[in-house]
Amino acid sequence: MAEKTLDNLFYDTLKDIYYAERKILKGLKKMSKGAQAPELKAAFDKHYEETEGQIERLQQVFEIIGKRAQGKTCDAIEGILAEGEEILEEYAGTDALDAGLISAAQAVEHYEITRYGTLKRWATLLGYDDAARLLDETLQEESKTDESLTALADAKANAKAQGAAA
Repeated sequence: MAEKTLDNLFYDTLKDIYYAERKILKGLKKMSKGAQAPELKAAFDKHYEETEGQIERLQQVFEIIGKRAQGKTCDAIEGILAEGEEILEEYAGTDALDAGLISAAQAVEHYEITRYGTLKRWATLLGYDDAARLLDETLQEESKTDESLTALADAKANAKAQGAAA
């Protein structure tokens, strides 16, 4: 068996997040349609556009390392998105729906933040400085999206969901 290196791990993880981002696009469309608050719909729509740009950046990273852009099934994102689907179904029409959607979206964001943070560090170690810059750009976007979602939850969605139980 051939020796596995950080370069192999970097490439495999890059394929993982590439697959994940493409699946996330589909999930964002569903979440936008299901969201009740116009601000949350707008946040999902904005992140959809950002995700398209993130996929383009990933394609550039594949080019930098001289590999074909391809995905590798990511069981983690499949599970996270399935949980989001459950929330859409189980909480449809309730005051708790938006809080649940924000929670599901943040689970996605946190997964992406860990992946991009790791990939950025590995790209730097491997001497892929241009790739590291592209990955950092996406990492910063994901962190800002997470902060925006927290602000939406704190501003209205969580209180609305709590009021439904009172």
